[in-house]
Amino acid sequence: MSLSPLGTALVTGASSGIGAVYADRLATRGHDLILVARNRAKLADLASRITDRTGRSVEVVSADLGDKADLRAVERLLATDASLSILVNNAGVGATAPLLSADVDAMERMIDLDVTALMRLTYAAAPAFAARGRGTIVNIASIVAIGPEILNGAYGGAKAFVLAFSQSLHHELAGKGLRVQAVLPGATATDFWNIAGTPVEHLPGEIVMRATDMVDAALAGLDAGELVTIPALPDAAQWAAYETARQAMLPNLSHAEPAARYRALPRAA
Repeated sequence: MSLSPLGTALVTGASSGIGAVYADRLATRGHDLILVARNRAKLADLASRITDRTGRSVEVVSADLGDKADLRAVERLLATDASLSILVNNAGVGATAPLLSADVDAMERMIDLDVTALMRLTYAAAPAFAARGRGTIVNIASIVAIGPEILNGAYGGAKAFVLAFSQSLHHELAGKGLRVQAVLPGATATDFWNIAGTPVEHLPGEIVMRATDMVDAALAGLDAGELVTIPALPDAAQWAAYETARQAMLPNLSHAEPAARYRALPRAA
């Protein structure tokens, strides 16, 4: 089996749902794959089906990215495998319980996976990509990155990190041949919801997108050169206006003096 001229895509959380669809679509496009998830049996089954259908080389890596030793092993792979051209940071968990009924230890484990593991894998891949002058990093965030009121606050904060991190990476690395995309899915029909505590069947059907449709839209956004892709947003001008307003504020966020409206307040004795 010959190596793909497009290089290898490493997909985390690849055993099911969004990650499995990314694996299928990227192999169809001609990429070899490295699939990372905890469930080796599911990975092996998916790898066999993809190879049979596409003829691409598919390697499986059984790893729990919440475990430091497993995470470091995947970091080493990203830093040393010269065939890698795409990293899809998809592994993650969510939470739907409000703060007062949430388990803080579970929230910490969520942040370890959704924030720390994603950050560390990116820090492993980016220098290698930059040295080769090419590479793509896709970070799966969520609409809660810009709508933190929608679900659990710790989850919203974690996904806000993913969005901000991706925007900063784009700013830093665009001149080095790297592409960065943050994908902000809305409700998607995967096991995510059962694990998070709200079965997907309890959500209004009109807000739930199929995983295949979500990934196809995200890849269309990547092809179009988007930094931020929101698959369900009908009017792209709304995001453009949001981003324009954010950019307009940047020069005024740090000054030597407080804004006039605060200087007008009476001083404490």
